[in-house]
Amino acid sequence: MIKKVESNKKYEEYLKKTQPKPNYFKNCLWAFIVGGLICTFAQIVHDLFEKYLNMEHVEATSATVMTMIFIGATLTGLGVYDKIGKRAGAGSIIPITGFANAIVAPAMEFKREGIIFGVGAKMFILAGPILVHGILASVIVGFIHYFLKR
Repeated sequence: MIKKVESNKKYEEYLKKTQPKPNYFKNCLWAFIVGGLICTFAQIVHDLFEKYLNMEHVEATSATVMTMIFIGATLTGLGVYDKIGKRAGAGSIIPITGFANAIVAPAMEFKREGIIFGVGAKMFILAGPILVHGILASVIVGFIHYFLKR
């Protein structure tokens, strides 16, 4: 047992010496730029829906969300979103496109296992807990709001 602990400590020391240190400023800058570009693109899409398709604000918002989900899922399927994620880091997990990526990526990974056991079962492996906690939180907040209004 003592030898194992000593070897783990030696290995940790080795890793500290050999691993490159991340450039936090550069990583934050890339995340900010890419996240900002995604949000700017979504705002342009929203404005186009309002101006050229004469949609009301709420309708344009829904159409923009669906468009961004479609774009995120398509880019994930083509393998482009992974390349964006490697460069942008946290900037690529903007809620809408990042959520689409979180659903499509596991489905793409397990497609060899078939439609039901591969794609169907693994699609929500990452997004499932987010959905469950989001729905549960909304139900709890809804009950609190209902009973406080009485």
